Amino acid sequence: MNIQEYFARISFNKPHKDADLQTLTAILQHHIQSIPFENLSMHCGEAIELDLQSTYDKIVRKKRGGWCLETNHLLFWALQELGYDVCLLGANSYEPAEKGYCAEINHLLLKVVIKGDSYVVDAGFGGSYQMWQPLMLISGQDQPQGPGIFRFTEDNGTWYLEKVKRKHYIPEHSNNPSPDTAQQESIRKIHRFTLEPRHIDEFKELNAYLQVSPDNILQKKSICSLQTTSGVLALVGWTFTEMKYNYTEDMDLVNITTLTDEEVEKTLKEKFNIVLENKLVP
Repeated sequence: MNIQEYFARISFNKPHKDADLQTLTAILQHHIQSIPFENLSMHCGEAIELDLQSTYDKIVRKKRGGWCLETNHLLFWALQELGYDVCLLGANSYEPAEKGYCAEINHLLLKVVIKGDSYVVDAGFGGSYQMWQPLMLISGQDQPQGPGIFRFTEDNGTWYLEKVKRKHYIPEHSNNPSPDTAQQESIRKIHRFTLEPRHIDEFKELNAYLQVSPDNILQKKSICSLQTTSGVLALVGWTFTEMKYNYTEDMDLVNITTLTDEEVEKTLKEKFNIVLENKLVP
């Protein structure tokens, strides 16, 4: 495993003498714009191994993406190589359908400490809830970024992350902002976590479980999303969505296309730079 090979994979060629916030931000942005959040292995008969060498080979050498357990583990390795003070954390995702947080930890993210300040870094949430910059670990403060305003609140050692949602303009639906988003709450809860450091081995059971459990979203849907300089691309099943953030004030532009099986393969190659070895069943 070679840090220069990882840098080539994420098209990062800036000077990086110091393990500072500026370099961390640039690496995160290159990472999320080059490495898709995807669970396609599950939908084309490939087992997902949770060891660093397998993850490195898959993402760096085979130019694939991965879910949080893979892509954040790879980022953790890269940041360690560069001398950052970084540790793994475990989070419980918010399930909108259940109106509550998962009982078990089901998400992996990173905490990085720079000059005494703590930041949360996450390259593996995907979609429109993916942060574009490290978030300072501070309670009750709005942190605006391209995707929207993120905010932590802390309660008795448990940290909660949420995002202020924008309205969506979907041209083919109507000339008005989509009524479904206009009526909903403007705050979307994302996950909750504590600052207890974790080891990757603690996630092996979760990694195995997510690949066989029929009731989790990753089993129900094939997902691939990639951040762009202006928004996000997402392929969920046969539905391809292109979202442009802040197209007009406080509104995202959303274009939705339904693809055929042949177009799915073509879109993966052209939009996400992914060529699968096995047949995908969307």
